[in-house]
Amino acid sequence: MARFDRYMLSQLMWVFGFFSLVLVLVYWVNRAVSLFDQLIANGHSAFVFLEFTALSLPNVIRIVLPVSAFAAAVYVTNRMASESELVVVQSTGYSPWRMARPVMVFGLVVAAMISVLSHVLIPASTTQLAARTAEISENVTARLLSEGEFLHPADGVTFYIREITPEGELRDIFLSDARKPDQRSIYTAERALLLRSDAGPKLLMFQGMVQNLDLETDRLATTRFAEFAFDVSALVDLPTTGPRGTRELSTAELLSPTAALAEETGQSMNVLRYEGHGRITEALLGLVTPVVGFAVLLLGGFSRFGVWKQIVGAIVCLIAIQLADNAVTDAARSRGLWPMAYLPALFGLALAAVFLWLAAHPRAFRRKSAQVTP
Repeated sequence: MARFDRYMLSQLMWVFGFFSLVLVLVYWVNRAVSLFDQLIANGHSAFVFLEFTALSLPNVIRIVLPVSAFAAAVYVTNRMASESELVVVQSTGYSPWRMARPVMVFGLVVAAMISVLSHVLIPASTTQLAARTAEISENVTARLLSEGEFLHPADGVTFYIREITPEGELRDIFLSDARKPDQRSIYTAERALLLRSDAGPKLLMFQGMVQNLDLETDRLATTRFAEFAFDVSALVDLPTTGPRGTRELSTAELLSPTAALAEETGQSMNVLRYEGHGRITEALLGLVTPVVGFAVLLLGGFSRFGVWKQIVGAIVCLIAIQLADNAVTDAARSRGLWPMAYLPALFGLALAAVFLWLAAHPRAFRRKSAQVTP
């Protein structure tokens, strides 16, 4: 690799690392605030909080990397242009296509990082996060199994068990639910069982009664039941567990979905197949965004006033690529046209090629600009 390539690639990597760190911290803080309310407020330790935030980091990094790669390419190109480094390199005979080589190598590095995240780390971390969420739900449920004590698992909720048999049966249940401001509900039952389900733990009560008091009308409604299921997971503010989502599936499963997999996830086979190809296009966008940013800024040449117009143009191009991605998503997901998932990346590469060609033919670019200017 030529000295210029090594120099520019090192500059891109340093700035890319800085921008990635800043953006990941911003996203992490937003995620941490919600997790803190859910976990710490329900009596869990700081270790559990850190574990959950760490498991959510791979997906956050995947979102951040294309943006930080684009920002790094724009920042480094702008600095090298303002310090005349690009002018010096061009004077030695380097064409815009040759100057773009280290940026392309940088884009390939970013694409490789996104590929590792999308195909390996994110499915693994999402699966582990779902498993830990189920364990946390079981721990919260276990806190309710304390006989002879009035427990308050949530604001406005009182729970009492007189006895727990060796077989796990609950005897003489009392449950008061005052979470709604205009209604009070009291559940009593002779027996109950605590069961697990895909939607969360359920309290199955037998031979009991429900008393609902409407505070607005002061009317009391009483209902007797032989058996009644109460959603225990609603008592605590924790993420719900259920069937596997698309983020938990491997890329091989998504690219070749089966009817059983579609039934498990609740998604059509077209959607699953598109999600698999979408992971590949995410990596391609990591390659495209820095190349587009570099190519647009080359149009500015050297100027004492900087290349702010080109920076704005590069941001507009990035927005256009994202809009193209949003536009093809619905059609590709619903109609099974998964090849459309690659159109935004191809669109971005076409933009970069056009801008590099214009930078290599500045006379044609000036002539077109003069024709447009009245």
